Amino acid sequence: MELKGAVAVVTGGASGIGESVAKSLAAKGAKVVIGDMDPKGMERVASEIAAAGGEVAWAKCNVTSDEDVADLMDLAIAKFGRLNVCVASAGIIKDGLMLNVDRETGKVKKAMTTEQFRAVIDVNLVGAFITLREAALRMVNNGWQGVLIPISSVNKAGQVGQMNYSSAKAALALWPKIIVGEFQARGIQNIRCVAIAPGYVGTPMVRGMNQEALAGLLKGVHIGRLIEPSEIADSIVYTVQNDAIDATCLEITGGLIANGLAK
Repeated sequence: MELKGAVAVVTGGASGIGESVAKSLAAKGAKVVIGDMDPKGMERVASEIAAAGGEVAWAKCNVTSDEDVADLMDLAIAKFGRLNVCVASAGIIKDGLMLNVDRETGKVKKAMTTEQFRAVIDVNLVGAFITLREAALRMVNNGWQGVLIPISSVNKAGQVGQMNYSSAKAALALWPKIIVGEFQARGIQNIRCVAIAPGYVGTPMVRGMNQEALAGLLKGVHIGRLIEPSEIADSIVYTVQNDAIDATCLEITGGLIANGLAK
């Protein structure tokens, strides 16, 4: 796909990976529409894209709302005339053990609440479904060439303390096979789907975590450092441009291995 002149919607575009993806796509000539719950962050990102010569629009969007997401996609079409790329990057975390047991008494002192579990599933999984569905619907009905990109995670393999997050990311890793299989069965060949599964990425949240814990995580990364958000964005740009990448989940981890194998 040629990115120059293409139109891309990026959710979660006010910070982190979403911000980097929006800026990278715009730098390649795509017209970008950002959706997020943080208007100030979106305004900042949009102004920086515009200052660099890019074309951009933004709107507050709760990805768990059918109406909000539909409005975001329609904004892209109204503003730029079509829709070609959709990156479902919006996500939250509410980490915790299912059961936190007191070491002295052996009794449960705290448990992951249903709200903690449901909130992450609603945003990271249901929100991604609504986002990709609304984008694909418009791509199919208008015959536009398109790419759907859900953001999974290496924690799709299972991460202690992230039952909610890992459950959502495991599901997202499966979607490209399912979505493309449905397209193939209906003769839809103009739309691809590729999931991206980042490793430990140097977002402000990760860089601000306990430094001893962070150093422990990096012992299991072959390149010995966090992945830059721009490296995830570069991978997405390449994926969009390479039509042969389809119906798969790409891990961008810097060579993440089991910590037990690290020396």
